[in-house]
Amino acid sequence: MEIIINLISFLFIILGSLIILVGSLGLLRLPDVFSRIHAVGMIDTAGIGLIITGLIIFSGFSAVTIKLLIMGLILFFTSPISGHAVAISAKKNNLKPILKKREKNK
Repeated sequence: MEIIINLISFLFIILGSLIILVGSLGLLRLPDVFSRIHAVGMIDTAGIGLIITGLIIFSGFSAVTIKLLIMGLILFFTSPISGHAVAISAKKNNLKPILKKREKNK
């Protein structure tokens, strides 16, 4: 039974890490701050959630589980708020999204 618990928690942690890696690539590849906020904000919340779930499964029911749940809730609410704050700051500093120019039909 312990091997199954370790395997499941390991899979959650690896999946969360891969999702965060994809978000990091989005941070590097996307053209403007608004696209980057979207990529990082969405992926970061999902990745951290999976990693914390894996750690909760691994730790079992203890004081560590309660601390991980509190930390997960704090990150779940503060990550979108921080992304929103960055978007507002970018808009106030007159940053514009990079849009592709459409070709006119000839």
